[in-house]
Amino acid sequence: MQKLLFSVYLPVTVFLLVGCKQNTLSENLVDAFQTDKKDSIHSSKEVAPLRIIGFYHGEGEDIGKYKVEKLTHIVFCFTILKGHKIGFRKDQDKRTLEKLCALKKTYPNLKVIVSFGGWGGCYSCSNVFARELYRKRFAESVKDLLIEYGADGFDLDWESPVIGGPPDHSVSKDDRDNFTELIKELRNALPTEMELSFDANTFKSYVEKSIKWDSVMQYVDYVNLMTYSLPLNDPNRTGHHTALFSSTAQIESMDMGLQRLDSLGIPKDKLIIGAAFYGEMVETVDTINHGLGRKGKFIAHITYQEISNTVLKNSNYDYHWDSTSQAPYLYDPTSRRFITFDDRKSVTLKTKYAVENKLGGIMFWKLNADNYNNGLLDAIYDASGKTLEK
Repeated sequence: MQKLLFSVYLPVTVFLLVGCKQNTLSENLVDAFQTDKKDSIHSSKEVAPLRIIGFYHGEGEDIGKYKVEKLTHIVFCFTILKGHKIGFRKDQDKRTLEKLCALKKTYPNLKVIVSFGGWGGCYSCSNVFARELYRKRFAESVKDLLIEYGADGFDLDWESPVIGGPPDHSVSKDDRDNFTELIKELRNALPTEMELSFDANTFKSYVEKSIKWDSVMQYVDYVNLMTYSLPLNDPNRTGHHTALFSSTAQIESMDMGLQRLDSLGIPKDKLIIGAAFYGEMVETVDTINHGLGRKGKFIAHITYQEISNTVLKNSNYDYHWDSTSQAPYLYDPTSRRFITFDDRKSVTLKTKYAVENKLGGIMFWKLNADNYNNGLLDAIYDASGKTLEK
């Protein structure tokens, strides 16, 4: 897990920059990847309740300021390996998990999920989970922790089997099989009423190399798709880090990832798409095309709260909307800074996409990067069609 500007922590592999207008592909090639937007994911007849899953990474002091009643799930981030068992990074994390689980007294329908790993949090996963005995010990320790705190499920965020994560993390060609065996052990160890999920990227190399989808999906309730910080056609140029649809300038998108998984026959009601409550800021970007698709240097990640309360109030920043990618961006020609992010409009469209395509739900990183009022969670909830119980 990396420490980033404005104290944002991301459970994702960070890719420097995004997309480019200059590195174009032919329209025919893009068409091969992206079908008509209305029919990009085949629909089914039955509609399950839409999950709204918020990842939380903090000390719990601010949790009362957020509209938790609009969530179906809140995810505690993160636990780590302590030897061969699950453990906490620090004692404060134990108190944070207690606070989250205590929310169920007020919101009895809320599920509290414990997440493990995250970016930078799986240093020894490849080595430990290579041994059957250690997988069994880990799974049993997960069960014990969930029961002790009264949590409702477990989320595995191993970043990333086979293809690796941070440079100092171990990795092996056997990770893919060991990931499958670990999921099996977890499912066998956990009580049937407890949920089991994992977090996954949707770009091509991850989908093809990291997970044995046909083996794993039968054991989990759903998979959280990290459809943000997406890899770009050219990592040295700007683009949209969480685009809804692909374009000639940027192949990777949320819709593209869904198409890949749909082609593997994965049940749509087990797919949870991801929204970003943070942006990526790039500097030294020239003014052509308002900075989109131009060369630049990544500076930092920035919370949506900071974007809406500070950046958007800076008169030098101009708001732009890419109608093809269905994504917003900001550009300041004075400082020559570019910001790619999700806003209320883009998360509304993503939520409607999930509803219309009968997906399992939408999740986001992270709750405590949102505004307390009129934020992205509010937009997601409104677009979901849910109504609060009185």
